[in-house]
Amino acid sequence: MKSAALLLALAIATPIAIAQKIEIWKPNKKGSFYVYWGWNRSAYTKSDITFWGKSYDFKLNNVIANDRQSLYRANLYLNPSTMTIPQYNLRFGYYLKDKYEISIGADHMKYVMKSMQTVDMEGNIENSGTAYDGAYDHKPMVMDTSFLMFEHTDGLNYLNAEIRRSDALINVRGFNLSTAYGVGAGVLVPRTNTTLLGNQRHDEFHLAGYGLGLVGALKLNFFRYFFIQAEAKYGFIHMPDIRTTTDPADKAKQHFFFMEYDVVFGAQFQLTNRVKSSVRFNR
Repeated sequence: MKSAALLLALAIATPIAIAQKIEIWKPNKKGSFYVYWGWNRSAYTKSDITFWGKSYDFKLNNVIANDRQSLYRANLYLNPSTMTIPQYNLRFGYYLKDKYEISIGADHMKYVMKSMQTVDMEGNIENSGTAYDGAYDHKPMVMDTSFLMFEHTDGLNYLNAEIRRSDALINVRGFNLSTAYGVGAGVLVPRTNTTLLGNQRHDEFHLAGYGLGLVGALKLNFFRYFFIQAEAKYGFIHMPDIRTTTDPADKAKQHFFFMEYDVVFGAQFQLTNRVKSSVRFNR
């Protein structure tokens, strides 16, 4: 009798166990939407910069520039009224297919020409009313601020779209570790803070050129809705139309490669129905 009762219990329980479905959490699924915010460090290759206007046309060769990282203060980085002052990243993304996402975002970098460096200069300055009038034939020139200050500090704004592919490395209850890689392209809309030959400073948003880039990332999703992500970006920036003074005839152009390293924090939501795993036995 005991054996018969045990067999009957197993016969009833087995279909119930088979019918049970267990939801497998996979955040990089079709229909998932995310938004993130974070901060970056950036570096740039040397750049040749050409300046031209009514009284000058010259070129500076192999100019060194750095980023400008704001010192960490909670009331600067976390205050809504000041959080756009540091170098930041903002992005919105959507998974069109499993593993494949498309996103738009803003990479707010800062580009600061190193002052007092000596560079090779060629070209002419005429009737500027300064001590810098003359012809320059590959002459060493010190970048004193009385001659030139050149910064994209509010900032080197790279507005771009990216396509990425994600692949899971580890998927355990409540946590998912994945990698991502992709390509992007966009436009540069810098605010170029420049003083040149004593002219009035110009510091307004201006569409100056375009950028192309590659990106790789390591992403940790946790508690279903949140994630932290480390990114590395490498790319090319070409700006043939930089405003330098209040006179629209005064322009500059340059191109260079950039490296950008980001740490971002975000939230992710499934906009379509979550997909459940196939039927399997409980153990």
